[in-house]
Amino acid sequence: MFVETLRLALQAILRNALRSFLTVLGIVIGVAAVIAMVTIGQGSTEQVERDVAKLGTNLLMIRPGQGGGGPGGGRGTAATLTLKDVEAVESQLPAVRVATPANSRSMTVISGNRNYTTSVTGTDNRFLIATNWGIAEGREFYESELRSGAAACILGESVRQELFGNASPLGEMIRLKQISCRVIGVLAEKGASSFGTDQDDLVLIPVRAFHRRIAGNQDVAMIYAAVREGISTDKARADIEGLMRERRRIAPGEEDDFNVFDMKQITSMLTGITTVLTGLLSAVAAVSLLVGGIGIMNIMLVSVTERTREIGIRLAVGATERQVLLQFLVEAIVLSLIGGLIGIALGLGFGLIGAQMLQIPFTPNAGVILLAFGFSAAVGVVFGFFPARRAARMDPIEALRHQ
Repeated sequence: MFVETLRLALQAILRNALRSFLTVLGIVIGVAAVIAMVTIGQGSTEQVERDVAKLGTNLLMIRPGQGGGGPGGGRGTAATLTLKDVEAVESQLPAVRVATPANSRSMTVISGNRNYTTSVTGTDNRFLIATNWGIAEGREFYESELRSGAAACILGESVRQELFGNASPLGEMIRLKQISCRVIGVLAEKGASSFGTDQDDLVLIPVRAFHRRIAGNQDVAMIYAAVREGISTDKARADIEGLMRERRRIAPGEEDDFNVFDMKQITSMLTGITTVLTGLLSAVAAVSLLVGGIGIMNIMLVSVTERTREIGIRLAVGATERQVLLQFLVEAIVLSLIGGLIGIALGLGFGLIGAQMLQIPFTPNAGVILLAFGFSAAVGVVFGFFPARRAARMDPIEALRHQ
């Protein structure tokens, strides 16, 4: 009996194919929009996690200044950090695997007749360990170069492309303002970060060379501290805060005049933002499902009116109210499911296109797809019940009189 009911429902739908398609359009749009939004949102979240993992999820950043304003640093005036602070963090805290200084400044780099503005960072070889960054070509700094502050430099891939194209820059001389610097290596390519910045747009030089020939002082703007495997970054952060308070002679009850920022906070912040935005956009898209359900109810009511005589004949020859109710209810559910299937296909297609355009992973969520499909079926049941009930309760005699 159910197979026959389903056959009749499909016949009624195909009898007015264009009207049926326009009826389910709201369901199609709603399901497609929800799936596409969730897919792109999850892809964005995964990309954020990958980008932070490139920097190192076990990475802490120490900056002078009050107030944790994020990785951009704190606010307020405070004593600067020093190279002795770097050594103390690394040598006195078992939780810290490696600590490295980092001073950065935007400068114009010149090679021959080419020039390019980039970020020049004074650091040492521990920077590569802390940030999980490899050397693609050449070598890292020699200890003698670090101790003497030699004018040696390692280029990021973007800088290499701008100044030398695909040619090897090893052994070439570049100028950083008045400094002539020999290229000794090229960093492995990392690409764009979740913040939209090019991670490969930098030049590394020994920190002592930066102090002596660029900054003109011994200050350290930031300390990167990589935490040992198996140790919580929260514990390492607490250890660092305790050590820094002691070194900076901060009395109990006084505010810190430095900030320790955990890379996991970046992940949490960015994934939180993408999750909220995805939820809001999906909620807006889900309104289309409600609109589509109202459209289905409207068309089913029209269909009941158009087929009043047919309903009367079926009731007159022995069809029960339950059978008539089931017929129209199945029609509404089939309409919704067809819309749901088309919406799923379109949603996955739009999600794939969006992921490729935004250069993020394509991560469809099976649970969301099943939920959207089930919701489309529920829409058919809820909004199809009233028209079906109206058809089932018709008086056969009055229905047969209908012209």
